[in-house]
Amino acid sequence: MNWQAMSFDWNQVRAFLATAEEGSFSAAARALKTTQPTIGRQIAALEGALGVTLFERSARGLTLTRTGRELLDHVRAMGEAATLVSMTAFGRAQEMTGEVTVTATDLLSAAFLPGLLQPLRRTAPGLRLRVNAVNDIQNLLRREADIAIRHVRPDQPELIARHVANFRANLYAAGAYLDRAGRPRTPREAAEHAFVGNPDPERLLPYLRDRGIPVRAESFAVSSDSGVVVWELTKAGYGLSMQPEVLGDAEPGVEKALPDFPALEFPIWLVTHRELRTNPRIRLVFDRLAQGLAEAAGAPGGAEAPSAL
Repeated sequence: MNWQAMSFDWNQVRAFLATAEEGSFSAAARALKTTQPTIGRQIAALEGALGVTLFERSARGLTLTRTGRELLDHVRAMGEAATLVSMTAFGRAQEMTGEVTVTATDLLSAAFLPGLLQPLRRTAPGLRLRVNAVNDIQNLLRREADIAIRHVRPDQPELIARHVANFRANLYAAGAYLDRAGRPRTPREAAEHAFVGNPDPERLLPYLRDRGIPVRAESFAVSSDSGVVVWELTKAGYGLSMQPEVLGDAEPGVEKALPDFPALEFPIWLVTHRELRTNPRIRLVFDRLAQGLAEAAGAPGGAEAPSAL
């Protein structure tokens, strides 16, 4: 542990995080129940201690600098850890009760949420967790769920959205299928294979064609509205499909159809309503998901995704 590197004040870090999240000194001051000049002094002190500029100040308001953006994810992780420390120290996590509903696609719900939510069974055993595994976008404003994991940023100002990670996806197929049909050596050869996907592959076709795979909608010989079913069909050897790398790379008997094919990247947004600020059980689950999804995503890279899990 490099103790000398931890020379900044937590209150200054908290002021930076609140300002970045809320968008202004005044909004951060309201959130932290302090004054705008205090927030300004704390951020200036943090910039001085770190030797960097975190915000560009202009007539239009505050904008994070490149350094500020790079530090923000680390500072968010610190904030989430501090929340858990506080809850543990005061016994709040153990005593927390009530239900929290999380909605996500069926594939993400089945493949990722069991592991991501497991730590909450230890830190907050009184919580009741409900997972709505659906592939449409449920309306948080109508309280169909407390927290949603989405691949697009919502445009409703009443919601709180955080971009927590980017997942990478690639073309995968069962080894048995490739043994039978042949392993493509080029993107053009891959286009001659059978594909597995959802019933409306039109969003995926431009991405594949732009990267040299002139695949047609007719190539999707088997399809399903369920991401879990598509994944099972792929493992069973029905053809090639686009799958998260963290899932495909870990599955025995499945391999990348084109090892050098550039990964597709799709964003992961964690969305909730403004009750997050006052409801500790929603906050606890939100922070656990944010940390777990970021860890599961691994290294960034790739291209913007046209479709979801």
